[in-house]
Amino acid sequence: MTTPTTTFRIGGDLEVRRLGFGAMRLPTEPADARARSITLARRAVELGVTLIDTAYMYGWGANEELLAEALHPYPADLLVTTKVGPTLSPAGEWGLDGRPAALRAQVDNALRRLRVDRIELLQLHRLDPDTPLADQIGALRDLRAEGKVGHIGLSEVTVAELDEARSIVDIASVQNRYNLLDRREHEPVLKACEAAGIAFLPWRPLAPGAADANPDITAVAAELDATPTQVALAWLLAHSPVILPIPGTATLAHLEENVAAADLALTPAQLARLDSLDGTH
Repeated sequence: MTTPTTTFRIGGDLEVRRLGFGAMRLPTEPADARARSITLARRAVELGVTLIDTAYMYGWGANEELLAEALHPYPADLLVTTKVGPTLSPAGEWGLDGRPAALRAQVDNALRRLRVDRIELLQLHRLDPDTPLADQIGALRDLRAEGKVGHIGLSEVTVAELDEARSIVDIASVQNRYNLLDRREHEPVLKACEAAGIAFLPWRPLAPGAADANPDITAVAAELDATPTQVALAWLLAHSPVILPIPGTATLAHLEENVAAADLALTPAQLARLDSLDGTH
């Protein structure tokens, strides 16, 4: 059996269980849906999740406020990471604003909403093509020097962009789109993260619908008396020691199904079968 490590130290010191939780899909309204989201977030922690990922863009701050309502004061071993960069116009259209003043304002607002003095892992949700990368990363470096940020992460970057950012400040994590059936584009980024010991948080770690329809995945699931979703998550954990999947859900049943995938052991033959998939739908 292939039994991957269960924990990872982000930035060398933030130890988390590798299978985390993405909060994007948690509804914040109406009141009954919000109550269910609070219950689910608390249940994730009860199940041993120690990494929860949110972002300003998820409800334009509402998701951060929800997590604070559900979990503050946070358990000592819980890492709640958020992302900044996107903005919402008065007309309801979203864009990117990587200007240092804008990023600083977003971080200050995130600190308030999350009810913390320091965001231990702050990720730049997207690079703003209209602002020099050095200015964006430099702003986050300054926030770290001021103690408002502990570690810095990036999202949706290339190897070249990661290298440029690392020439300015230490990068602790990268969050790119990646899953068993959609991995060709960002495999080089994953390899760069492995070489540098950088956490790789795949967003969209599951391929909704596609895993259930793939005969290799369903065959392995049947052999293990598991679900295709669990197999896809177990593959991510086995594929690289720096991968920290953050599957999201709004239902307790799916949360428990996802968390249980951390205990699923793939045989070498099963892992090879899944590795052979070409990484496209």
